[in-house]
Amino acid sequence: MKTIDVCLSPDLIHLFNVKNKVIVVVDILRATSCMTTGMAYGIKSIKPFSSLEECQQMKSKGYYIAGERNGEKVDDFDLGNSPFDYMNPNLKGKNVAVTTTNGTVAIEKSQEADEIVIGSFLNISAVAQYLCEQEKDVLIFCAGWKGKVNMEDSLFAGALVERLQNDFANECDAPLIVQAAYQEMSHNLLALVQSSSHAKRLQKLNIYEDIEYCLKLDEYDVVPVIRNGEIVLLKEPTIS
Repeated sequence: MKTIDVCLSPDLIHLFNVKNKVIVVVDILRATSCMTTGMAYGIKSIKPFSSLEECQQMKSKGYYIAGERNGEKVDDFDLGNSPFDYMNPNLKGKNVAVTTTNGTVAIEKSQEADEIVIGSFLNISAVAQYLCEQEKDVLIFCAGWKGKVNMEDSLFAGALVERLQNDFANECDAPLIVQAAYQEMSHNLLALVQSSSHAKRLQKLNIYEDIEYCLKLDEYDVVPVIRNGEIVLLKEPTIS
């Protein structure tokens, strides 16, 4: 039987063998939610960078550049890290380069995987269905916050484990732990995440709408994956 595992922080990824696996990278607040939204709204591709400088250089190659550090938009970048930035109709059919504090770092550390899938609550059912169709073990990779575990990514992991429990066996105890946490907290998910450390960081920056949006379930029937270093779609999006 296929197995599923959860890495709760990029600082723990060295403990996992990522080869021959499908990795689902998740950064709920807000990188992978932005990527999912952008793909659903017709962006052609999103190229992730952990380096601010490398991302900035893509401007000269015709890319829109999106950047965030510590929750705030990088000065002189076209976009920040709000999913609403990615809904801009001017971005349809365009290429975007992005760098964030946590999400793009997790993507970079996933490069040896057979496949990298972008996961969020916004597309969780589409991702779950795709994973069930693959004949590979799965690792859910939580971006966390600067190496530390965070609530929202861990709860997403639990929600995804819950959806996959009949098709995958747990590799260790981490899937069991996050699934139990999700089962306990799912009835009051928004309020709990609003009390989380990263949500409080965003609230200090007067960012509230993004938090609620990023916890919406199944807004989009899209599966963003990485091909040749860029995030693209497996199929055309359906916007609800």
